[in-house]
Amino acid sequence: MLPDLEQPRRRVLPNGAELVSLPLAGAPLVCLDFWCRAGSLFETANESGIAHFLEHMVFKGSHSLAAGEFDRRVEALGGSSNAATGFDDVHYHVLIPPEAAPEALDLLLDLVLQPRLDGEAFAMERQVVLEELTQSEDQPEEVALQHLLAIACPGHPYGLPILGRREALLAHDPAAMAAFHRRLYGGGRCVLALTGALDDGRLEERAAAGALAALPLLPDLPQPPPLALKPGEQRLELPRLEAARLLMAWGQPPARDLRGVIGADLATSLLAEGRRSRLVERLREQLQIVESIDLDLHVMECGSLALLEAVCEPTELPAVRAAIQAVWQEVMAEPVGPIEWSRVKRLVTNSYCFAMEAAGPVAGLIAPSQLWSRHHSLEAPLEAIEAWDPEQLRSEALASLDPARACLLEAVPA
Repeated sequence: MLPDLEQPRRRVLPNGAELVSLPLAGAPLVCLDFWCRAGSLFETANESGIAHFLEHMVFKGSHSLAAGEFDRRVEALGGSSNAATGFDDVHYHVLIPPEAAPEALDLLLDLVLQPRLDGEAFAMERQVVLEELTQSEDQPEEVALQHLLAIACPGHPYGLPILGRREALLAHDPAAMAAFHRRLYGGGRCVLALTGALDDGRLEERAAAGALAALPLLPDLPQPPPLALKPGEQRLELPRLEAARLLMAWGQPPARDLRGVIGADLATSLLAEGRRSRLVERLREQLQIVESIDLDLHVMECGSLALLEAVCEPTELPAVRAAIQAVWQEVMAEPVGPIEWSRVKRLVTNSYCFAMEAAGPVAGLIAPSQLWSRHHSLEAPLEAIEAWDPEQLRSEALASLDPARACLLEAVPA
């Protein structure tokens, strides 16, 4: 069951910027987590990779913070910071002792909302980003996954690399990045989450009266296109790939469909979460034809993806495919028994409850929910788990994982 938590406090400022806060009893730290609808989904064709590049440049200083000063001051306060860019959004967070949270809040908002984008630092950081791209391109497993996304999501931003295209990265300049920042980092598109060892509301009031409140209210942008996954099958030979990989992708409900997402979570857990799951037990434990097999759910706004990866010898690929098909047919032919159903529900329930025990993961749950206007209660996911039964799971969520409906890629050593 969930820890004894309050419901998040939500507040919309006059400029459309939003605050969401949730105290956690006994938490030793405060998490400050700034989220913005500014992932690679919102890049134009000429802006490929600029969302992630901007995340790097933010840490190169603001109009009042020198390069490296933010990190030095946060670390001196006993905190740590990080950031991540995804398809849908980007976020910057700080974990900090409660007594230092006001100062860290001011530093974070100044850094994120007023990046300097200095020309010399821009040129140097571009090389860092290009090196990151090179490293990704040198990892055959990453190349295979990106190829799968490209063929599964043709014409959709989810099929394009978040790191961007090399020629586009070489063409970016500080002015274009500043324009991207102005277009997306503003009121109506950002949320600041405060979680953990919060005071009596003073930190929230400080946030509401500071740089967040000074942001301009941005006009609405067109809704991103829904994801329509394209089934199909390809084979790809890759140098330096040590073992074959069978990759499969299925389209799943978008993040706003809580019931559908929970059903997908239950279905993927039943098939490939733990040694007792159907695919792991059959392919790895019994048949011993794979080194590993994973089926992960990636929840996204335009449509989620269930991604399967099986690692095996190239000669075993036909047997692996046949075994996956057989397992799915068995699941569809026979009811899920009470012991297996109880195990799957417990796995999904525990995963959610464990995420509600620390300030960082809690912020990572409530901030995107607020950012994308999914204002359900903290108990709603648990209620959604209980709303499913084995027959519904089989006829809906498991049926959507039909191997014939997948986009499939066989990646083999060249």
